Amino acid sequence: MAHRQLHPDSRWLLALLAALVALGPLSVDVYLPAMPAMMAALDTDIHHMHLTLSTYLTGFALFHLACGPLADRFGRKPILIGGTVLFVLACLGCSLATTVQELMLFRFIQGVGACVGPTLARAVARDVFGPTRAARALSLIAMLMALAPAVAPTMGSIMMLWLPWPSIFVFLAVYGAVMLVLINVFLAESLPERQSLHPLSIARNYARLLRSPMFVTATFGSGFVYAGLLAYLSSSSFVYIDMLGVPVQYFGFIFLTSVAGYMLGSAVSARMSASYASEHTVLAGAVMAAIATTTMWIGSSLYPHSIAVLVLPMMFYSTGMGLVLPNAMAIALRPFPQIAGTASALMGFIQMALSASATALVGAYLVDTPAPMLDFMVFITVLSLLLCIALYRGRATTNP
Repeated sequence: MAHRQLHPDSRWLLALLAALVALGPLSVDVYLPAMPAMMAALDTDIHHMHLTLSTYLTGFALFHLACGPLADRFGRKPILIGGTVLFVLACLGCSLATTVQELMLFRFIQGVGACVGPTLARAVARDVFGPTRAARALSLIAMLMALAPAVAPTMGSIMMLWLPWPSIFVFLAVYGAVMLVLINVFLAESLPERQSLHPLSIARNYARLLRSPMFVTATFGSGFVYAGLLAYLSSSSFVYIDMLGVPVQYFGFIFLTSVAGYMLGSAVSARMSASYASEHTVLAGAVMAAIATTTMWIGSSLYPHSIAVLVLPMMFYSTGMGLVLPNAMAIALRPFPQIAGTASALMGFIQMALSASATALVGAYLVDTPAPMLDFMVFITVLSLLLCIALYRGRATTNP
């Protein structure tokens, strides 16, 4: 098979990296419409169905700690290939699960495999585009990647009308197999310098990252925004289908406004990167997210049976998230070019650990009203806003 490795300035490289990043959200979004049907088929409850997402996010989070150092030692490409193979096998395992416990196990393994795509796509972007161009590249990747959650819930809804729920995981396995071919043929190795795998060296690198106020603040500030989104996504099928009576075939269309918002935010972020520091853009996005969740919270208490009071503010929230995530990644990775894989991995671990905790916590209290989801989202976005204000002030202090 001939190898046609993509040039760093090729738009197809951004498209390939976006497709790799999409492994994560696709693995979440495409099965959301199936969750109520899966709950009935597997004879379980809402809490355990939330745990199928939490276990996926836990595997996704934990493997970051090994994925980054391995990629900094052996290169981005072999770790991408190995992780994607594991993802494909785990998807097939999910499709064959007969109990919720089996599904949770394979979802955990699926998360382990899925984490290499988003983590190492960010590292490749940092390798190829450098510290200044990375924010724009990551924003464009995020805009392209948003096509996955635009299509996934609708696709999942349509599949549920005609096919049994295991078909969703077969589709994910096929997607992973296509990614394997594309990685092998088109992606060049971008590792700038091999790092040691000695445990003390890895520990020193992680300690160096955790001692950086810029890295910690950017990671947790963006991580709280992402955890708010996952709390919403994990609850959405139960809130809209079971509580508000949305037919399953229309469930996917609810997400189009959120996806449009995220694509808009990512596009604006790419534009702003030429004129504004990333810290400015992150703060603007965090303000938008906090306003959106507060609006949802108030609107739901006044109009408890309205779908619009949840859907429309989530578009605003997603726009803010499109501003926050790529710029926070660029800020966090900026000072660490030699250990970009480890930095991206630790950032991903923290963000996914927050998200796994969020989905489990909200799932434990969600019964017959969206209130637990909305209370949590308001709380966590206010925390994010406080951290993003600190990030902005930190830049103002060092760059008067």
